[in-house]
Amino acid sequence: MPELPEVETTVRGLEPVLEGETITRVTLHRGDLRRPFPVGLGQRLTGATVTGLGRRAKYGLIETDRGDTLIFHLGMSGRWRIDPGEIGKHDHLVLETQHHRLALNDPRRFGSVDLVPTAEVPAWAPFVALGPEPLGPDFDAAHLARVFKDRIAPVKALLLDQRTVAGLGNIYVCEALYIAGIAPMREGGSIAKARLAKLAAAIRAVLEGAIRAGGSTIRDYARPDGELGYFAKEWQVYGREGEPCGCGGLVERRVDSGRSTFWCPKCQS
Repeated sequence: MPELPEVETTVRGLEPVLEGETITRVTLHRGDLRRPFPVGLGQRLTGATVTGLGRRAKYGLIETDRGDTLIFHLGMSGRWRIDPGEIGKHDHLVLETQHHRLALNDPRRFGSVDLVPTAEVPAWAPFVALGPEPLGPDFDAAHLARVFKDRIAPVKALLLDQRTVAGLGNIYVCEALYIAGIAPMREGGSIAKARLAKLAAAIRAVLEGAIRAGGSTIRDYARPDGELGYFAKEWQVYGREGEPCGCGGLVERRVDSGRSTFWCPKCQS
């Protein structure tokens, strides 16, 4: 599933071709993705000018001058295509402007599209309980210390809880814990603040590196320009079961709650 870096990469790819543009036509090629498209979507977007783009957790945001924000989630296989030569059978939503055509392509249809009044976006149900953005000013060791205090749950599970920090997924949590030298199974409340500082820094570094690399190519994910993200080439533990770690140990894999956890028992404690 596209995670925070993939969504951030998508938003940055859309920004130069959408911001300031007026949407001249909206075409729906089916009635739903994971859930139905918003009623009146075409009417509310046609003629609207895009005033800004952003991201919250794993959702992309497209704001218009009509006081609406289109909120999209890429699901398992979604991506935006910019100026495709042809519209394919999986291009379920197409936005046209004076200069460009953008198609939301989602073969598995696990993505979603919502249209929310911009003033109500912070109170939109999926956003209410979200923790701080991991690349924002409110995420640091002090925040982790408050959230982890007296918690016996594994640190990996706590980081995947969107109430702890917004947008983190399995791949980048595994990578960040490895960089910080913290075992994924370690109780959150047992981690000293100095180590939490290393963890917060590792999370930022991993996400920033992934964004620079255009995300990780997982199954069908690609950037809006059609290029594949290549951060997967930089994975240090994820997907490397049985391979040697730089410390001399071997990367191991375990399954927790249906998710694969990759780690090195020798250098993560």
